[in-house]
Amino acid sequence: MESVVVLALDIGASGGKAIAGVLDLKEGKLVTEELYRFPNFMVRVGPHLHWDILYLWSEIKKAVKVAVKKYGCRLASIGVDTWGVDFALLDEKGELVGSPYTYRDRTSEFAMEEVLARIPRELIYARTGIQFTKVNTLYQLYALSKNNPSKLETAKTFLMVPDLFNYWLTGVKASEYTEASTTQFLDPRTRRWCYDILEALNVSTGMLPDIIDAGTILGRLDKNLVEELSIPKEVYENLVVVAPATHDTASAIAAGPMVDENAGYISSGTWNLVGIELKEPLINNMAMQYNFANEGGAFKTITFLRNMQGMWILQEVRRILAELEGKEYSYDELTKMAAEADNIISFIDVDHPNFLAPTNMVDEILKYLDETGQEKPKNVEELIRIIINSLAVKHRLILEKAMTLTGKKLTHVSIFGGGSKNSLLNQLTANTLKIPVYAGPAEATSIGNIMIQASGLDIIKSLGELRKIVKNSFDIKIYLPEDEEAYENLYSKYTSKIRPS
Repeated sequence: MESVVVLALDIGASGGKAIAGVLDLKEGKLVTEELYRFPNFMVRVGPHLHWDILYLWSEIKKAVKVAVKKYGCRLASIGVDTWGVDFALLDEKGELVGSPYTYRDRTSEFAMEEVLARIPRELIYARTGIQFTKVNTLYQLYALSKNNPSKLETAKTFLMVPDLFNYWLTGVKASEYTEASTTQFLDPRTRRWCYDILEALNVSTGMLPDIIDAGTILGRLDKNLVEELSIPKEVYENLVVVAPATHDTASAIAAGPMVDENAGYISSGTWNLVGIELKEPLINNMAMQYNFANEGGAFKTITFLRNMQGMWILQEVRRILAELEGKEYSYDELTKMAAEADNIISFIDVDHPNFLAPTNMVDEILKYLDETGQEKPKNVEELIRIIINSLAVKHRLILEKAMTLTGKKLTHVSIFGGGSKNSLLNQLTANTLKIPVYAGPAEATSIGNIMIQASGLDIIKSLGELRKIVKNSFDIKIYLPEDEEAYENLYSKYTSKIRPS
């Protein structure tokens, strides 16, 4: 066999896509093709925000059907990745218990404070090594046990979102390690659930499934699904479902071609995940104070990172501008407009709680600038430049803390994911950090998903081999730092004006 075809189903908070990867085993190169794309969105019902999980499942089935029709018996495996922290509950018959909430739902807004009043922050961090943020699964589960306990009483199985899709694909109930690590009730050293933390909150632990590694073959497609999609027997018998790094961040970082022990990385999308790859967890008091997460990575690595708001803010501003002006700007248009704006010195802390899920992002930004005594933008160009400037300087803030914690001196930054297409953000990040930034590939999550499936099929043998193939297969653009003194002054103004965490 000279080539293998693998299907990645990559579902993010704003959309999903099916990417086929044809891996040329002789040349050691990967060629990808987008087969199908669909939007994802939160649905508001009363005061709550839900994921339309059944709609997403219907889109997954459509994508599988497209791939089977195109590749037939050449299709070797299918793998799903999604965002982290969100989950679904199943009853004793394996059916959904209600519609899953989104991490932006306000049900768990005060849950973190209540949990930390019952379990010391130091204990939770010592056990899990995970960043404290209100969206974590731990606080969502606690809020559910308090506000809607009947749901938990009915539940017999807890599955993170990608694990739910894997269950519907195969009938196998399991929790893939990288996704499980986002819950804040998993020990990254033992790679096992922290039953004691949930028990202290009176949350049942009997519903937690076994944990599996990224690259595990789950099995063949469920026969009911095969019948529904009219998949030929010869295709079914050659096709397996593999759990990649089901947390999209972990798949993306695995595909970061320039990630090594001297590199910082930024997985840039709706959220930006900023950090350094480690071989072992780094859990101490300073890491807790700096609020770094020891999330699970592919090939048993640790993605030591901080989670910060990313393109979400720009997405929401774009949406509001379309409503206000009746014109839908492209991201390229907004970036070009911002590049022409004067290098203004107003900033926002992109991780301020008011930017998590506002009704009107533009109003929240103007309100924030007013409350912090900063100059407001005079036009759209300056508004977008404030956002992109603020993202770039937050990248430096987090990576400087990562260097302090690890003792590493970074020589470069690898930025990948959809946000890596933003040339202005890439350049400003290089300017503020004063080291080169390597951008690409934009579809790093899907590529990582594909390549980790290939490792599960015993085609890829190591993380180094995986990244070598990615580097040989995709164009990587370099951004060298410019005007370093001016951006040093800009960074000083940022840290003094808003004192970001």
